Amino acid sequence: MKGNTKLELTWIGKENRPKLEPRILLEDPERSYHAAHRVTDHDIFDNRLIFGDNLLALKALEQEFTGKIKCIFIDPPYNTGSAFEHYDDGVEHSIWLSLMRDRLEIMRRLLSDDGSLWITIDDNEAHYLKVLCDEIYGRTNFVATCVWEKDKGGRGDADISLSHDNILVFSKDHAIWSDSRNLLPRSEVQIGRFKNLDNDPRGAWRQGDDGTAKSGTEKQRFPVTLPSGRVVTPPPGRYWAFSPQTLEQARAEGRAYFGADGDRLPIIKRYLTEVREGVAPRTWWSADEVGTNQQAKRDHLNKLLPDIERFATPKPEGLIERILHIASNQGDWVLDSFAGSGTTGAVAHKMGRRWIMVELGEHCHTHIIPRLKKVIDGEDKGGITEAVGWKGGGGFRYYHLAPSLLEKDKWGNWVINKAYNPAMLAQAVCKLEGFTYAPSDAVYWQQGHSTERDFIYVTTQNLNHDQLQALSDEVGEERTLLVMCSAFRGKPGKYPNLTIKKIPKTVLSRCEWGHDDYSLKIENLPKAPPPPGQQGLEFS
Repeated sequence: MKGNTKLELTWIGKENRPKLEPRILLEDPERSYHAAHRVTDHDIFDNRLIFGDNLLALKALEQEFTGKIKCIFIDPPYNTGSAFEHYDDGVEHSIWLSLMRDRLEIMRRLLSDDGSLWITIDDNEAHYLKVLCDEIYGRTNFVATCVWEKDKGGRGDADISLSHDNILVFSKDHAIWSDSRNLLPRSEVQIGRFKNLDNDPRGAWRQGDDGTAKSGTEKQRFPVTLPSGRVVTPPPGRYWAFSPQTLEQARAEGRAYFGADGDRLPIIKRYLTEVREGVAPRTWWSADEVGTNQQAKRDHLNKLLPDIERFATPKPEGLIERILHIASNQGDWVLDSFAGSGTTGAVAHKMGRRWIMVELGEHCHTHIIPRLKKVIDGEDKGGITEAVGWKGGGGFRYYHLAPSLLEKDKWGNWVINKAYNPAMLAQAVCKLEGFTYAPSDAVYWQQGHSTERDFIYVTTQNLNHDQLQALSDEVGEERTLLVMCSAFRGKPGKYPNLTIKKIPKTVLSRCEWGHDDYSLKIENLPKAPPPPGQQGLEFS
C-alpha cells in the first residue's frame, strides 16, 4: 500500500459479476400458516419465508424492500473445507468471497439508514470478510467484532481448542445507527453494585467520580476538610477526580459521601435513578449469557422437534435475541438469507419483529416450517419464550421464486417461459423495467406505474396500427404509457405518448436467464482461470 491508496482485497475472478434476474415471488397458500385467532392486537401476519436461491431472493426483494430492513443477520457457510449435512461448506476461497460480495452489496441497499448487518463467522474467513465489508460498507461504518463463546468445552486433540465464533457488525450509517441502537438491560449483578450505605432517601447509589486519579493538574490537589475535621490532600502523583466547585456542590446537595464515620476520602454519588436504563453492549458474549450450539441443540430443538434430524450447530435463541434487541425494535423488518434451522425467524416472531427468511435447502420444509408452526401455535416452550412472555399468534406467508422469465425453445431461441400466465408476465416485466406492479380493475392497460401519470402495459400480442392508435387515444395527452409486446406494426414515433418495446428482445441482454442456482456450492459454478503469474489472494 502506497501513500493514501485505499486498502482493497483482490482475488481471482473478482471482476466477474452475475447479471441477476429480478425474479418475482409466488405465494403457496398451502404452505403459508397463521394462528387460528388473534392472540394480541400486535400480532404480525405478513412475515415471509422464501424457498429458493438466496442471491436471487435478495434480488427479488430489492424493489420492494430497498431502505426498509432494520437488521440483517446471516450465518453463512464458513468455508471450512468440511462438508456439512445441510450445506456444502467447502467452497473454494475466491468463489466464496465473490458470492459473499454479491450478497453483501444487495444487503447494503436493503438496509435502512439506521440499519445494521451482523455476520457470524469463524477465523477461516473472518479477516478477509472484514476487509470485504470495509470495501462495501465503508470502514467508518464498522461497529465491532463481537466474540461469542459458542462452546464451553474443549477438544483435547486440537493445537488450540476453538471455543468462539466472531460476529462482525457493520452499520449502514454509523452516526445514525449509534443514536438509534438499543442498550442492554442491566443485569442483577450490575444493579447490585448500587447500594444505599447511608439510607439516602434518593435511593441506591454507587461511586461516581473516584476519590483520586492518576492524572490531573495542580488545581486538583487542593486540601479537603472531612466531616471528622481531618484535612486530606491527594498523595504525590495523585489528584482529585473533581474540581473544588464540583465537590462543594455535591456537599450542598447531599451527594458527597465520606464513609460511615465521616473520615474517608470523598466520593460523589451516582444514583441508580439517574443513570441510563441500560448498558452499552460489550464485545465479549459468554455462553452463560447467550447460550451455545449444544444448548440450542440439546435443550431446545431436540425437545421442540424430537422426530426430525437436527442441525449440528444451530444458533441459540439467546444469541439472536441479543442481536435483535440491540439492532431493532418491535415492528421492524429483520432479514436472514441463510435461514438454516429458522432460529432468526422464530426469535424475531417472539419479539414482535417482522421477518424475512430465505432458504434453498429442503430443510426449509422439514425443519423451518414445523418449527415456526409450533411458535405460532404457542407450543414452543423453549428458547426465549418465557423471557419475552410469548403466547403464540401471528403467521407467515410462504413464497418460492418464479422460474426464469425467458427460456430457450427447441431451436435455441429465447422465448417467454410457458409457465408465465399474463399476470405473472406483467409483474415480471414491471420489475425488470422498474415499475410498481399495480393492475387496475377498470383500465386494462394500466398494469403498473412509475409515477402518477406514467404507466406500463404488457402483452404477448402482436399489436397493429389500429390497436396502438386506440391505446394512444385512451392514454391521452396528460399521461404516458410504456407498451411491452411481442411485436408491433407501425412507426413508434406516430404515438408521442407511447413508448413501444418488444419482448423478449428488449430485455434479452439484461440478465443471465435460466440461471437458478447461485448457491455456495462449488459444483454449480464456473471457475475462472488464474491470470498468468497470479495465484491466490492479495491486498493492493
